[in-house]
Amino acid sequence: MTAIDPTAHLTSEQIEELGRELDAIRDEVIADRGEKDAAYIRKVISAQRKLELVSRGVLLFSIFPPAWLIGTAGLSVAKIMDNMEIGHNILHGQWDWMRDPKIHSTTWEWDHVSPSEQWKHSHNELHHTYTNVIGKDNDLGYGIMRVDEDQKWHPFHLGQPLWNFINACFFEYGIAAYDLELGKNLNKRRRKSPEFRARAKAVGRKIRKQVLKDYVIHPLLSGPSFLPTLGATFTANLVRNLWTHSVIMCGHFPEGVQVFERRSIKGETRGQWYLRQMMGSANISGSKAMHFMTGNLSHQIEHHLFPDLPSNRYAEVAVKVRALFEKYELEYVTGPLPKQVFSAWHKVFRLSLPNKKPKVETPDREQELVAA
Repeated sequence: MTAIDPTAHLTSEQIEELGRELDAIRDEVIADRGEKDAAYIRKVISAQRKLELVSRGVLLFSIFPPAWLIGTAGLSVAKIMDNMEIGHNILHGQWDWMRDPKIHSTTWEWDHVSPSEQWKHSHNELHHTYTNVIGKDNDLGYGIMRVDEDQKWHPFHLGQPLWNFINACFFEYGIAAYDLELGKNLNKRRRKSPEFRARAKAVGRKIRKQVLKDYVIHPLLSGPSFLPTLGATFTANLVRNLWTHSVIMCGHFPEGVQVFERRSIKGETRGQWYLRQMMGSANISGSKAMHFMTGNLSHQIEHHLFPDLPSNRYAEVAVKVRALFEKYELEYVTGPLPKQVFSAWHKVFRLSLPNKKPKVETPDREQELVAA
């Protein structure tokens, strides 16, 4: 909620025309997707499973330092692949068009403590619908951080750099917590709700399953390498959590990314929804390997515009989307990973402190257009 609206120069007609142009980009990819795309995701799944199997096999001998290093590195990469390029994107329905029951959003379960069904609700239905809308988007600040200067400051916010770091280290558990919407379900009456209790039990079952697999069965199979394997699995989960947290932070929290008030989405048109995704997201520039390891969420802007398009198509879509940013004189927020990480964390620290700047009321889009 900046004092100067970076979209104020656009008329309502231009915004709807922008929406139609984006619809055309989406339709073009949908009409063109086919066997090449299907072969891509099958190849990625196969490579991930082989890498995980080999890495866990190497860790059976993790009592030897070289085996520990190789196995831990391989397992870390395998877990990142499972969460990012595979799990996240399958659960978005990006590959449902294949009609393959083994690679479908309704049947896929991932290597994560949050049950896929709950994640799809909080992420696909809430986060992607209400991107960066304060009080509606749980992914914005993860419910524990002040994310805008106009938000009221409390002494609790002084600790948000620490809360954010802890959340990063145990990110999959943080996701499970706000998938459960614990913030609004902690009072006694809501905790007794049959719906909440059923969801909480589902999370508990998933956590037990993950802990049993990673911290009991695999270490036990390692025999004398029990403790090294236990440590290796913990390290791989930590690496995966820190990486995914960094990618998500870079997608929505760097300087230049806009946040929105609830009132701003009242009566929102399709063109206005597209515009909010463009202004509420940021990209990460880098190599093909980096894009792959982020699950192509380095193309966060394109992902938020077209969350159900195959992730391997975002790079080509990005060229056309960036051209539209230039055409409509909008800022395309992007940068290399170190820059975006620094920008996001700088904002975390900056907003942890009280802001003495007086609040500036931002006029509604409708009022701006009338005034123009």
